[in-house]
Amino acid sequence: MELQIGIDEFSRALYRAQGIVEKKSTMPILASVLLEATQGEGGGRLRASAFDLEIGVTGTHPAEVHRPGAVALKHKELYDIVRTLPEKTCVLRREANNRVKITSGAAEFNIVGQPAEDYPPFPRAEKVQFVTVEPQQLLEMIEKTQFAISADETRHNLNGVFFETAQSSVRMVATDGHRLSLVERPAPGNFNMKKGVIVPRKGLFELRRLLGEESTGPCELGFTESSGVFRRGDLTMVMRLIDGVFPDYMQVIPKEADRTVTVDRPRLLDTLKRMSILSSDRSTNAVKFELQKDLLRVTSQNPDLGDAKEEIPVAYGGTPLQIGFNARYLMDVLSVVEAPQMNVELCDELSPGVLKPIGEAGASTRYTAVIMPMRI
Repeated sequence: MELQIGIDEFSRALYRAQGIVEKKSTMPILASVLLEATQGEGGGRLRASAFDLEIGVTGTHPAEVHRPGAVALKHKELYDIVRTLPEKTCVLRREANNRVKITSGAAEFNIVGQPAEDYPPFPRAEKVQFVTVEPQQLLEMIEKTQFAISADETRHNLNGVFFETAQSSVRMVATDGHRLSLVERPAPGNFNMKKGVIVPRKGLFELRRLLGEESTGPCELGFTESSGVFRRGDLTMVMRLIDGVFPDYMQVIPKEADRTVTVDRPRLLDTLKRMSILSSDRSTNAVKFELQKDLLRVTSQNPDLGDAKEEIPVAYGGTPLQIGFNARYLMDVLSVVEAPQMNVELCDELSPGVLKPIGEAGASTRYTAVIMPMRI
């Protein structure tokens, strides 16, 4: 195997693999990236693949291939080397015993590789019905739900985002038992799904990374009963879905609210950032809301540091109410919403609060967050 490739192109290939290669696996080869050089009608290509037995990313990149071949190389060291090479291109040459010589200008590295045959086979995505998706919309849906994914490994069915289709729309939902985030957006394609699927946290984060690339061209998404597949040009990502039943999230969302508060979103976000500084428990970031006519008072206290309060003008005509919340949960929601104003729907001090941005029209375009209250 011998090839020449541009440093920028090689770096892009290795960046895509960065979050997938396993650093502490019982299979040491999973810390490597598989490199396969081929020649075809369209010229030479270098395929770079990473697979941790759950999630795999593979992509092809233009290269000047002098001799086809394949080898697996330790990802971290290879990525560190490539990013520091002095010229705009480098040459890779596989030599005896899978050692690989990398040269760029006056720099030369000889690194130990492993046989390509030892690398686990990349999962095949067959019989997938792909739907063209708008990358910015999919990225927005991920960002509006990812923070509510549960980190409790004993509740594996909550360790991802629930993805389901409705009439001409797609919906993504995440919950950790203390809060819930739901976003729905139009999607004209047919995913041909019998039921919703649970996309794992790591797969979702890697998908977000790929969607964030400065790349043009359509994106495609599809699902089988056990896998999710993302395609964009020469890039393919396959991830194993979580095998479990997602809870009936509609039961968590209160149907009717006794009280609705309309508040300036940036103002409330800034207030919560200040008030949470003196929250007594850093793990819960507890703050108290005191509602009066057209006024919201936010308070926090810490026996060791003191207390703080701030008043915000709001649109509210209901009866007075006091209710406690985790400030971090509220800030997570307010940070991912663009609308200048939010409606906060409340029933009583023991019922969850529901946050909805003002200005989203249509049943297929909505965002709803539910946050359980705290006793203060």
